[in-house]
Amino acid sequence: MIKPVALAARVLDVVLVVSGAYFASQIRFDDIGQRSFYYAFVAFAAAFALALFPAFGVYESWRGRSKMGLAGQVSLAWLTVQTCALVLMFTLHRSDFVSRLWFAYWTAMTGALMIVSRIVVHRVLARMRVAGLNLRKVAVVGRGSHAAELVRKIDGCTAAGFRTAAVLDVLHDGPALSNVIPTVPAFDDLRTFTDYIRAQDVHELWLALPLSEEHTIYECVKELREDLVNIRFMPDLRSVAMFESSMIDLLGVPAINLVASPLSQTSELQKEMFDRLFAAVALISLAPLLLGIAVAVKLSSRGPVLFRQKRKGADGRVFTIYKFRSMRLHTEKAGTLRQATRHDERITRVGAFLRRTSLDELPQFFNVLRGDMSVVGPRPHALEHDDLYQKVVAGYIQRYRIKPGITGWAQINGYRGETDRIEKMERRVEHDLYYLGNWSFGLDMRIIAATIVKGLVHNNAY
Repeated sequence: MIKPVALAARVLDVVLVVSGAYFASQIRFDDIGQRSFYYAFVAFAAAFALALFPAFGVYESWRGRSKMGLAGQVSLAWLTVQTCALVLMFTLHRSDFVSRLWFAYWTAMTGALMIVSRIVVHRVLARMRVAGLNLRKVAVVGRGSHAAELVRKIDGCTAAGFRTAAVLDVLHDGPALSNVIPTVPAFDDLRTFTDYIRAQDVHELWLALPLSEEHTIYECVKELREDLVNIRFMPDLRSVAMFESSMIDLLGVPAINLVASPLSQTSELQKEMFDRLFAAVALISLAPLLLGIAVAVKLSSRGPVLFRQKRKGADGRVFTIYKFRSMRLHTEKAGTLRQATRHDERITRVGAFLRRTSLDELPQFFNVLRGDMSVVGPRPHALEHDDLYQKVVAGYIQRYRIKPGITGWAQINGYRGETDRIEKMERRVEHDLYYLGNWSFGLDMRIIAATIVKGLVHNNAY
């Protein structure tokens, strides 16, 4: 059953789809005689939005979560809807009737309206929560630094709408929760604590306990299983988990990811859809440039236009990466690979320009279309370098939990080019692991924008 708030959000989205189409028609509308066709097109898009938006988590509660992430989710969902609508029009042989400028205005205006409306709603709700309205009371069970940090976060993020209502100290090491916020009632007896939760109508019980406290977890659930209280287990996994831990379902059994891909199946699907669409648009848009570079490379020295090399992809699968050839033909000793250095005599004049501007990487959009790579992700290294650095750089192999990318967090922060010292590779890996642990669609957009604005030319690229 759809909740009233979610239903209102769906109705608002339909209104925004129609409103965006109307405003776009005031700017650009080629053929008045085709109005009925445009009405049908808009209706299809609205229907697709109602069907697909829930799969992107657009209507889930965003309380306490990143607004940039929300904007990214909405943008990706709306672009997917528009792509589906265009595919339908193409299938019906009606795509030629659609004004491209009208479609572009409609897509941009509706997407902007959806994002702005949600930000406005969330800011209004945040102000209400700061004022003491629409609050959810939280009781916390635990002791030590992990539980204390959780209580501080609840108290410090008032806009999220949570308030600490009571704490229960159950362990005997670390700081007591009663000392974190002295004004909050503190208990040391479970029965008294649960009676207080019922009397004060507390909505949430958060268990900030180590994995070893199975008995305490069981007793808390047993005491409140007949009450309408949300019980959430928040174990301290920082010492054992590589990335932010998540709960998944395996064969009907709940499991917590400790060392696994940091992206959920939904996130992977979203990233995959964006990658294929972005790569297709990039290749079509850059086709003249690609052709010009190919001719320049062919005339610069003998040899093929494209350079092919084996690299590792997601889960360590080996694939062939494509680049524009930037070096003269030469041979390498078996089992060794010499990195390009400053003033390397093997690099052609055309190749030096391509490497400095990163234009030699453009053929990798074909790798993205094939599913070997992503637009954003850790940069793949030569197999010989993988064998070397995996032994000496901690966490190096974790880079291959997701698909490698054409650009990445490390690259826009200056960690690209030659890695003549282990320290350089360690810093690059640190940035790659940060990206894996903090991935969001918004972060990908930020990296792409930074690559376009400042990432094409870099002093370390030679």
